[in-house]
Amino acid sequence: MIESSQGMEFTQQIRDDLKTALRKGDALKVETLRMLLSSLSYKEKGKRYTLSKANPNFSEEELVKNSELSDQEAREVVVSEVKKRREAIEAFEKGRRLDLAEREGKEMEILQAYLPKQISEDEIRKLVKEALDQMDTVGFQDMGKIMGALMPKLKGKAEGSLISKIVKEMLS
Repeated sequence: MIESSQGMEFTQQIRDDLKTALRKGDALKVETLRMLLSSLSYKEKGKRYTLSKANPNFSEEELVKNSELSDQEAREVVVSEVKKRREAIEAFEKGRRLDLAEREGKEMEILQAYLPKQISEDEIRKLVKEALDQMDTVGFQDMGKIMGALMPKLKGKAEGSLISKIVKEMLS
């Protein structure tokens, strides 16, 4: 077997949780975790394809080893899946399909268990203020610079749209 990277621990935790959910008969959790594992596999295959194009001399074993997702990359997939659920909830609520919105909400809760604790709006405001104080910002034209400084610190801990909203408020 190929050496496992740090990202395998995160993925293995999801697989272990899937086995537990199967034993307990938790159908929604089983379905959600299978979907998540599928998304992780899809991301890994995309990475492998890109590597194979960039390095045509890699052996299959090297491709597999180098395309394993890091914990950070795997968490980004979870963030993406949570965002999809949030958008689906909004759409279902607008369409008055509360039953489907509720199901998406439960799936989102299951997925959020694999993310770092989300920070509060107050904590985000504090970080934005610090970033604004450190930079000589003039206005909205500096939004990209500010977001670029904040996102590495907040990635996975807060939604980009919320950060952006707070930065806009504090710039105006």
